[in-house]
Amino acid sequence: MLMKSHSTMNSVVAAEGTPVSVKIRERLVAARKRFHANDNIADFIEPGELELLLDEVEEKMKGVLSSLVIDVVHDHNTDETARRVAKLYVAEVFRGRYVSAPPITEFPNAEHLNELMIVGPITVRSACSHHLCPVIGQIWIGVLPNEHTNVIGLSKYARLAEWVMGRPQIQEEAVVQLADLIQQKTQPDGLAIVMEATHFCMGWRGVKDMDSKMINSVMRGSFLKDANLRREFLSLIPKKG
Repeated sequence: MLMKSHSTMNSVVAAEGTPVSVKIRERLVAARKRFHANDNIADFIEPGELELLLDEVEEKMKGVLSSLVIDVVHDHNTDETARRVAKLYVAEVFRGRYVSAPPITEFPNAEHLNELMIVGPITVRSACSHHLCPVIGQIWIGVLPNEHTNVIGLSKYARLAEWVMGRPQIQEEAVVQLADLIQQKTQPDGLAIVMEATHFCMGWRGVKDMDSKMINSVMRGSFLKDANLRREFLSLIPKKG
């Protein structure tokens, strides 16, 4: 639980002189590691620093609200908003950036399964990295195993999807990241992922089109080479929209 008081950060900064975000960034730069919005940086966060990062974000969010000319001192509806937003980003919506991948137990394919398996729909939630507006949708995953493929539980696909989507994402890149992760962990002959999502940056602002959705896919291995397998996978996915 990220429950430390916002006064914690002030005392740490006063004592050490460097905000925790700067320390984390310096480690990333020294290691020549990328820290884009949809990257996971858990390996560069030391114990206790995530709580301090939450405190730091809270303080900066207060500045954002102040610049929006919102009276957070006298307005009872927003006097705790900065803390709530900080927890929303650090501990929930962007949690996939700051924590390690969920533990996944892999088993050998003892029965030499080699038939198409489909998992879905998996409901996923993210935020677009352009406007930080919600992206909410569903994912279908198709796997064609071989005798050497590692087998993982069905719920683990959902956990991996949640971890990848728990960052500011662009849908096209998110599906590729998830495909890379599943490919690495299971090594199937073929992997297919289809994602359909509603983007609030289109429905809440801009053109304000509430009905449009984005659908994209990634095909790997047998799904890319075998048109019949690809058609079978797509035909077994329930009609979207």
